[in-house]
Amino acid sequence: MTKDQRPPDRRSVLRFTAFLGAAATAGLLLPEGLTPGAATRPGAAAGGAAGAAGPPMAAGQAVRASAYRLEPMTAQLPGGRRALPPVRRRPFHRLPESTGRTMVLTFDDGPDPRYTPAILRTLRRYDVRAMFFLCGEMATVHRDLVREIADDGHVIGNHSWSHPLIPGLAPSGIRAELGRTSEVIEEVSGLPPLWYRAPFGAWNRHSFEIGAELGMEPLAWTLDTLDWTEPGTGTIVSRVLDGAAPGVVVLSHDAGGDRSQSVAAIRNYLPELLEDGYRITVPRR
Repeated sequence: MTKDQRPPDRRSVLRFTAFLGAAATAGLLLPEGLTPGAATRPGAAAGGAAGAAGPPMAAGQAVRASAYRLEPMTAQLPGGRRALPPVRRRPFHRLPESTGRTMVLTFDDGPDPRYTPAILRTLRRYDVRAMFFLCGEMATVHRDLVREIADDGHVIGNHSWSHPLIPGLAPSGIRAELGRTSEVIEEVSGLPPLWYRAPFGAWNRHSFEIGAELGMEPLAWTLDTLDWTEPGTGTIVSRVLDGAAPGVVVLSHDAGGDRSQSVAAIRNYLPELLEDGYRITVPRR
C-alpha cells in the first residue's frame, strides 16, 4: 500500500471517529485577541491521510520517544516560566460569530511539494493567512516548505508524526507522535506549534493532557470539504461557499493523496469569499 492510498479499514475508522465527535461539544477559538467563549456545536470527524511523500516506515515500527517540552515552557510568568494552556475536554471548533464575517482556512497532512507550493501561491496572491497542520514525517523531509509556510506568516500546527488513530495509542505513543513533531516544527521554523489537530478528528483524554503539556491547544473544524474523497473541484468549491458563515473553520488537505482538486478549488472559492466580504484570518494566542 502506498502512502497515497487509504487504509483498508478507513470506513471503520471514520465510523469510530464520528462517534467520538458526536459525543463531544466544541469550544470557541480566540481570534486575534478577542475574548474566548463557549460553544455548543458538536465536533465532526473527518478524514485525513498519512503523509503522501514521507519516509517509509516498516510495519509496526514505533515512533521514537521525544523529550520535547518535558520541562515547562518558559516566558511571561515570574521566574521565566510560561503559562501552559489548560487541559481541555473538547477541541476548539469555530470562531465566535461576534467576530463578524471571519473564517479560517486549514490544511492537513503536509507539506507536500506537489501541492503545498501552489496553495501558498494562491494565499500569497490574495494576502491571506491560513493554518497548516503538518505531519512530522512530512515536515522533516520537506523542511524548505516548512520554512516557506512560516516565512509567509501562516500558522503551523501539529498533526502528529505518522497520522495514527490517537485513541489506539498508549500515552507514551501519543507523547512521541506529538513531541517529535513539535520538535521538528520548532527546529525548522524557529517557533513551537501552539495548536494541534488529532488525525481523523479522533481525540481522547490523554491527547488533551499531553497536548497541553506540550503547550498546544486542540483545534477541530466546522466545515469539512471532504476533499480527500476527490469529489471534483466544483463540489469542493460549492461546499466551501455553501457552508461559509461567520466563525467557520474550513478543513482541507494539501497532502495525503492527489490534492490537485484542492489546489484548483482554493483558486476559485478564495476570491469569492473575499468578494462576499469575508475576512480570512487565523487564531492568535
